[in-house]
Amino acid sequence: MLSVLIADDEVLQAESLAQRLHALWPALRLLPPVHNGIDALAVLAREQPDLLFLDIRMPGLNGLQVAAAASRARVVFVTAHDEYALAAFDASAVDYLLKPVSDDRLARCVARLQRDSQPQPAMADLLRQLAAPAAASWLCWLHVGLGDCTRLLAVDEVCYFQSSDKYTEVVTAHQRHLIRLSLKQLLPQLDPQRFAQIHRSYIVSLRHVERIDSDMLGRQKVLLADGRSLPLSRSHAARFKPM
Repeated sequence: MLSVLIADDEVLQAESLAQRLHALWPALRLLPPVHNGIDALAVLAREQPDLLFLDIRMPGLNGLQVAAAASRARVVFVTAHDEYALAAFDASAVDYLLKPVSDDRLARCVARLQRDSQPQPAMADLLRQLAAPAAASWLCWLHVGLGDCTRLLAVDEVCYFQSSDKYTEVVTAHQRHLIRLSLKQLLPQLDPQRFAQIHRSYIVSLRHVERIDSDMLGRQKVLLADGRSLPLSRSHAARFKPM
């Protein structure tokens, strides 16, 4: 629970602000208001409040001096004097409210404080998210050669990829294209739930696989739904045992 300290030498204004803050943000823990800079500094050291609502002109120490001692708390200045605005923001104030503060203006200040108070993800969590491959990161489109032209081809159209010298052939139901990527470069970019390497020269789209066949010598082939067959090497056969 966030705690807040109000410091204002006008007692009634401090009490009114406390009531309005409670109505707008009931989860806040309101510390008893103080009415001079010396008391504010003492409460700041003792309670370590999260938020400070400070008048600027106060006896003892002014609000700017109190704010200078608040290394952790976020500060909102509440004052009848607009000439301190630049100094207030130099002191890293979150907001600067001019008296009399309207309900709408106070509500916007509270909304900003609430938004900034949302917990931020830990750095370790962010790094894990960056390291984990997101679904959207899998390759969706290919730039393929078609005659003298280059076109975009959806990866969903691909039946299989076949290694061809320095290139890779992209084979769809009705066409063959060339791309300047090796199978080794291509495989990590493909969704493993949709594509699998079946041979050092082939990657197949799993949705086009109909069955696995074996001959009398135990050699296996991947049969596609359109009748084409591709070699399945022993080193990649384990994935297809359930089939």
